[in-house]
Amino acid sequence: MAGHEHHHHHFSLCFCDLMRLLWSLVMPCVYLSLALTLLLLLALLGLRMWLQGRRTSRRAQEGGPAVAFFHPYCNAGGGGERVLWCSLRALMNRYPNVSFAVYTGDKGVTGEQILEGARQRFNITLPRPVTFIFLRHRGLVEAGSYPHFTLLGQSLGSMFLGWEALTAFVPDLYVDSMGYAFTLPIFRYLGGCKVASYVHYPTVSTDMLSVVRERNPRFNNADFISRNPVLSALKVVYYCCFALLYGLAGSCSDVVMVNSTWTLGHILALWRAPSRTSIVYPPCDVRAFLDIPLEGEDEDELEEGWEELGRELGSEEEGRGGVDRKCHSIVSVGQFRPEKDHPLQIRAFRKLLDRKGDGPGGREALRLVLIGGCRNQEDEDRVLMLRGLCQELGVSDRVDFRLNVPFEELKRELVNATIGLHTMWNEHFGIGVAECMAAGTIVLAHKSGGPKLDIVVPHEGRQTGFLADSEDSYAAAMETILAMSPSAKLEIKRAARESVGRFSDQEFEACFLAATECLLN
Repeated sequence: MAGHEHHHHHFSLCFCDLMRLLWSLVMPCVYLSLALTLLLLLALLGLRMWLQGRRTSRRAQEGGPAVAFFHPYCNAGGGGERVLWCSLRALMNRYPNVSFAVYTGDKGVTGEQILEGARQRFNITLPRPVTFIFLRHRGLVEAGSYPHFTLLGQSLGSMFLGWEALTAFVPDLYVDSMGYAFTLPIFRYLGGCKVASYVHYPTVSTDMLSVVRERNPRFNNADFISRNPVLSALKVVYYCCFALLYGLAGSCSDVVMVNSTWTLGHILALWRAPSRTSIVYPPCDVRAFLDIPLEGEDEDELEEGWEELGRELGSEEEGRGGVDRKCHSIVSVGQFRPEKDHPLQIRAFRKLLDRKGDGPGGREALRLVLIGGCRNQEDEDRVLMLRGLCQELGVSDRVDFRLNVPFEELKRELVNATIGLHTMWNEHFGIGVAECMAAGTIVLAHKSGGPKLDIVVPHEGRQTGFLADSEDSYAAAMETILAMSPSAKLEIKRAARESVGRFSDQEFEACFLAATECLLN
């Protein structure tokens, strides 16, 4: 018993000594933390002063302010790039004394080649020169660099890439036009820049949380996670923490522009800056299609319109007689990214062929044309996978792939198409959908996101297109469209074309200039 009391007394002394030791270390740790914090603040202040000094010397040389766009994939051919070039064109025309730069990670191309690509793909020519700042570490924002915790990895990588951009060129106004929100605090607090952002798609959203909570397998929710309740719960926590950081980063923006009603709802919930946030619909080159008569209109006017189009496109066909309308083409326009869900298009097309059979108007009269841009090797590998899927389903002879096509070829395909196909779940907007409607193509889009809320909506009480959300519903809708009478098709085409005027380049430029005016004045 005495031994037990002695042991207990010895343990009490050791515990008290340990507590005294820890308490004696508290104040040194506090002082050390304060000293390290002070050193960090001084370092950040020194960096800020150094960067502002570089901006001052640059302004002295150039004689005016500069606006820089952060767009690491500016040579890609998607809707985001159209926003970039139209924004630059609008600002150049409005502010003649301002210089412009684009941060890009494209390699193996020159600035002249990038501008020529924009002219060919989007029919856009800038009125003044633009400086390209070529970044060397774009791989930091590539999804393939982060097999796990992809969102976090890409966001941290974007901060390093943003730092490389800032040290290469210090602008007066920084515009993130690709959705890299974590670069905003770097340019605002270290660079001392005004910052604006154009958000195409929130990096994380409540819909993504719902997918994980409901354990639905998607392109961004692997099967092994969706099948495991513990991993799904951990991923929900990860998404919630990331959403908090994403909101803090985005709230640094002085002006926030979003491209649709769907994106607006998510950004308001995450960034919580309603007074600085507005919808600026992305530019769609609808004017390029409005002079094309719709199929089924007055025959004389139609013939003349096709002759004009034939001359414009350099076609060997004379007028409309050279176009075989017995073959119905179903055209999809969109970059070959996983979220575009091209496999759904191919599978739905296979079901349509099964429904139509081999008779008149069947398999031999239908063709699926997939038009899109490839940004990198991952996209090119994805195209190979899609070609393999076509082989597997036995439809490779009825499916065409058109990669990185110039604008005139895109225009030709849309004008000749019967159906414009879109399958991305929760597409933020859908420029390709609007262009199909302007071209006189009957649209069949995914029943979600921008197409559902902003684009394929009734116009003056008239139907403007169709929506679907599964292989069967897509196949049924395509069969319905193909079976419609010419007059019924014409009525939908007219309503659709009238409705897309609000998505023109001119409307975008006016809204973009109005949103950024407070920063440039």
